Amino acid sequence: MAAAVWFPRARCVELRTEQLAATGPNDVRVHAVLSAISHGTELLVYRGEVDPDLPLDLPTLAGGYGFPLKYGYASVGHIVALGRDVPGLREGDLVFALHPHQDEYVVAGSLVRRLPDGTTPEQGVFLANLETAINVVLDAKPRLGEVVAVFGQGVVGLLVTQLLRRSGARVVAVEPSAVRRSFAERCGAEAAVAPGDEQVITQLSGGRGADIAIDASGNPAALQRAIDRVAPEGTVVVCSWYGDKPVSLDLGGRFHRGRVRVISSQVGRVDPSLAPRWDRERRLGLAMDLLGELDLAELVTHRFAFARAAEAYSLLDGDPGETVQVVLDYA
Repeated sequence: MAAAVWFPRARCVELRTEQLAATGPNDVRVHAVLSAISHGTELLVYRGEVDPDLPLDLPTLAGGYGFPLKYGYASVGHIVALGRDVPGLREGDLVFALHPHQDEYVVAGSLVRRLPDGTTPEQGVFLANLETAINVVLDAKPRLGEVVAVFGQGVVGLLVTQLLRRSGARVVAVEPSAVRRSFAERCGAEAAVAPGDEQVITQLSGGRGADIAIDASGNPAALQRAIDRVAPEGTVVVCSWYGDKPVSLDLGGRFHRGRVRVISSQVGRVDPSLAPRWDRERRLGLAMDLLGELDLAELVTHRFAFARAAEAYSLLDGDPGETVQVVLDYA
């Protein structure tokens, strides 16, 4: 038997038991060590702010957005059994899976990734969000010395900040939480300011405005701020998913005359203009390589025993600004 987190309705968490399938010749059985709660998409799901008719997009999920739903996509654990036809994996390997929060599970071997030697579970749980952050930077196309404003310094925003800094960009982080602003500075932001204090963008850019603005906040109001702070001919990259929250924008003179470009970045696809040099496998390979190079484990600010999952979601729902990454511990 295994136990898994289910949402029977909005803002409600249950641990449900289920019988595990036998481990087939192409399957692996994984005992979870840590799983990370997504502070963006997963909170939308938990709050019931997703279209109930939207189809699920991972084979490991169960139920539906209209509830009940078994959700989650950042699980790290050890292989405890595997089928005879699974290549490249062994019992005991530490692996990552796009799987809901569950203490043990059986999945196809093709759905897990062996983590590099020396990787800790605290680093490994960031693999999915790191892929997302890489995709954002690939979509944004920053150039050496450009000023990039990143609105929102949750997990994805902080990862984007680190990657932009490595690319040679000058990063301004805009974030209401003082806790997260301090993390942004540690992750390489040249300045980290609260909403309303974005004039530093004008100062750093010599009055032009940001070359690129990225909304990783999940807050529709931040998208307007991004549009207002980008330079003429600049680009706004939206990697937030607002769920069913309405987004109202002023697309008047600054946007229209400035020829501001707004694009969406979503991890399901790599920018076609990068093909055939870039594909999802190359992006994943880069994310795996970066697990040991970026500041990741330090972003885990709260750890809850798996049995206390409901408390973890309640904390995120009520006071997200005091957290960065919340994980469930299966020890």
